[in-house]
Amino acid sequence: MHTIPTFIEPFDLYLFGKGEHWDLYRILGAHPVEQEGEAGYRFAVWAPNAKEVHLTGPFNDWRYGDLPLYPVGSSGIWAAFVPHMERGTLYKFGVMGGDGRIVYKTDPLALYAELRPGIAAVTWDVDNYKWQDADWMARRRETGPPLASPISIYEVHLGSWMRRPNGYEGQAPFLSYGELADRLIPYLLDMGFTHLELLPVAEHPLDESWGYQTSHYYAPTSRFGTPEELKSFVDRCHQAGIGVLLDWVPAHFPKDEWCLGRFDGSALYEHMDPRKGEHPDWGTYIFNYGRHEVRNFLFANALYWLREFHFDGLRIDAVASMLYLDYSREGDDWVPNEHGGKENLDAISFLCELNRVVHAEFPGASIIAEESTSWPGVSRPLYTGGLGFTFKWNMGWMHDMLDYMRKDPIYRPHHHNSLTFSMLYAFSENFVLPLSHDEVVHGKGALLSKMPGDMWQQQANLRLLYAYMWAHPGKKLLFMGGEFGQWNEWNASRELDWCLRQFPAHEGIRSLVRELNRLLVREPALHRCDHDWSGFRWVDVTDYAASVISFIRMAPGAKPLLWVFNFTPVVRTHYRIAAPQGGLWSELLNSDSELYGGSNVGNNGAVTAERDHFSGDHYLELTLPPLGALCLCPAG
Repeated sequence: MHTIPTFIEPFDLYLFGKGEHWDLYRILGAHPVEQEGEAGYRFAVWAPNAKEVHLTGPFNDWRYGDLPLYPVGSSGIWAAFVPHMERGTLYKFGVMGGDGRIVYKTDPLALYAELRPGIAAVTWDVDNYKWQDADWMARRRETGPPLASPISIYEVHLGSWMRRPNGYEGQAPFLSYGELADRLIPYLLDMGFTHLELLPVAEHPLDESWGYQTSHYYAPTSRFGTPEELKSFVDRCHQAGIGVLLDWVPAHFPKDEWCLGRFDGSALYEHMDPRKGEHPDWGTYIFNYGRHEVRNFLFANALYWLREFHFDGLRIDAVASMLYLDYSREGDDWVPNEHGGKENLDAISFLCELNRVVHAEFPGASIIAEESTSWPGVSRPLYTGGLGFTFKWNMGWMHDMLDYMRKDPIYRPHHHNSLTFSMLYAFSENFVLPLSHDEVVHGKGALLSKMPGDMWQQQANLRLLYAYMWAHPGKKLLFMGGEFGQWNEWNASRELDWCLRQFPAHEGIRSLVRELNRLLVREPALHRCDHDWSGFRWVDVTDYAASVISFIRMAPGAKPLLWVFNFTPVVRTHYRIAAPQGGLWSELLNSDSELYGGSNVGNNGAVTAERDHFSGDHYLELTLPPLGALCLCPAG
């Protein structure tokens, strides 16, 4: 086996140097080509400060020195053609740094990688799947950003949603992408979720990192199958009418010697100064967002997942850590920007350009920020000075609500503001309300176990929380297991406690989530004006003594929905609520229904709005169930 110098178009080199080569993954990495009449693979890697780069693999017993790559002009790229190289071959790059030290590196743009604990890249190709989701993709382009659409996201870690039994025919415990599609898609359709969000599926060496310590940014993890099997998974979701979002991690990368860190012996992808180039929280490197080639690596990666795998959007992890130079740092352990401030200007520029490019290239795709601070305009357009994200996670709502729901109802009157404060800023961003994986790990306990009271009250509190979440303006996100009230904290090394579904109370919680999803899709008032004050009006926010609130959700041309919430275990009879109109009001949903495991306290399905003789206004006289939520609408 031997290597031959190979040609890369000057325009490709120009775009890469400028940081604007959106198809970079078709230039760098390993790709099947023909050269001088022979079929083989072209290898190309960016390592501008390397003295030498050599290809190694089982084909040369992993020896350094006999299969060199050749510099491509002054681009910093090393490349070579290897005749007769076959698809599915393991390989690494032996990189000699400026100090003469040789380190064996995996390919940063590998399209596939071996199953952990192996770390080698695998020769593969991009154009290996025939898509069947043309109708879905056309509709997405035509409708544009889904701001007025019903969105209910089921967040999933593919490695622990469901597993094979231990020792099943000697196979790994993970289900394949195909097996996951067979089980997960029918489950999502039954539950009524509109979208599936996958925790990172880019290759990562450690199961316990859940995908957030990414080693191969362009290689779908081999834990569940091949890249085309992941494409088939997304394709089948689209054909079933389910959108698929991907968790994406441009905020940091691991320090393992064999991947991106100090790639050519220098700080290539990261900053050399640890005050700018290392995360103290995670022990990882930070990308150098000001370097054109590094920005290009990340831009092209985002587009790669959207173009080649047809994902409907990216949820960007840890955006706050990107925006602030002093994130999680104390004292002088950070470097101010050129104006003396703490804002990371390079990262801000990167995020703005990313959102511009993605929304231009993929109309209808969503870019979602997990941003935990009060940075203004995260989901506002670039032309207004915003960052240009489609949505932002509402971390404030999540923290306030979980803090409120943890409290014994006897103390809730003193914390009424935690329940209502989110409405002061609910329309300042395009929000997603998240009850994500981060809230059920690291000793935080499962959502159900956070609730106060005896077992019945805990389950009623959880149903009440879900009802309030689905009624509150904003898109919805729920992590797997929460929909049936998992007791145990999430453990990424085992599947969910599906055995709980044999108990009526847990099936009741699941039935409520199913009904809330159907209500969300069916009733325009719950989604059309999610990000505008015109879709919301308080009815009564002042009854802190009883811990009762009520509001109306509405949309042009749609029936108004009146929501009433009782956050105490007390049945409240003859409770008067102002109604926007008279006549019969139907009880669309009662979280205390016996269908959901409740005590069946309610209003027998309907109640008539009476006119007050003094004011002339209409009111409803209701029976409020304990720790319950009611949704009513005009009959007819």
